[in-house]
Amino acid sequence: MAKIGVFDSGYGGLTILEAIRRELPQYDYLYLGDNARAPYGTHSFDVIYRYTLEAVKYLFAHDCALVILACNTASAKALRTIQQRDLPLINGENGDASLNGGMMKRNVLGVIRPTVEAVPAITKTGHVGILATPATVSSESYVLELEKIAEGLQVTQQACPLWVPLIENNEHNSPGAKYFVGKYLREILAKDPLIDTLVLGCTHYPLLKKEIDHWLAYHQEIEESEFPTPISSPQIQTIAQGELVAKSLADYLKRHPEYREQLSEGGSCSYLTTENADRFSQSASHFLHSPIMANHIDF
Repeated sequence: MAKIGVFDSGYGGLTILEAIRRELPQYDYLYLGDNARAPYGTHSFDVIYRYTLEAVKYLFAHDCALVILACNTASAKALRTIQQRDLPLINGENGDASLNGGMMKRNVLGVIRPTVEAVPAITKTGHVGILATPATVSSESYVLELEKIAEGLQVTQQACPLWVPLIENNEHNSPGAKYFVGKYLREILAKDPLIDTLVLGCTHYPLLKKEIDHWLAYHQEIEESEFPTPISSPQIQTIAQGELVAKSLADYLKRHPEYREQLSEGGSCSYLTTENADRFSQSASHFLHSPIMANHIDF
């Protein structure tokens, strides 16, 4: 029987894992963080693809039937190539079923598509903001995916390069974090004041969601006191990826019993990292709000 693998270059994918386990607690999970080579966003397409494929193959080799790329950079820059170029070989679809032992069927899924599919039903103004890392912004993956599923949306992107370091250093509740939350929100709303939907396009960002929502509520209150309706900006809703990815995965498993029937139902979860295991365990516990014990691996 097989597990569900969840991969990220660092810690942010833990927010995806946590949401998936709430939605689908019965399955067994294996989380892999390639923290020793993070962040991925500073690397070229070829390097990101190679690192991601190494992790995917590792998870497949350790009994994962499905791998979720819980990393926006990997989803943006490696997912499609892996699906189109590598999965047919791994699944033996090119005539050599021995490549996967002729038994387990495998697939790789990302986090961007499930996120953007929810957007058209949420926005009322048709003006959408993407808050993401510089690498995800430069890839324009969210813009391209939104163009595929909904015409006429006005999409504005904002790179937030300091949010991930703040979170990974456990400074996301500090005065410095409040300053940089306000800085990037001001910048994106200055670009388009009609935005009513903000997508948190990085798996780290849910740890800042409370501060983001607080800033938006305060901004709205101040603006409405100065500019009565209808001049004031629309109410803004923030979208975190975890719940959307989890519900999308649950729906995927309903529609694809060939994968669901391969999965074991022990409710377990193991953690692997390419960095120091003790350091990872300590940092991961901040994301998951409970202690965990990780093991170190090398590719």
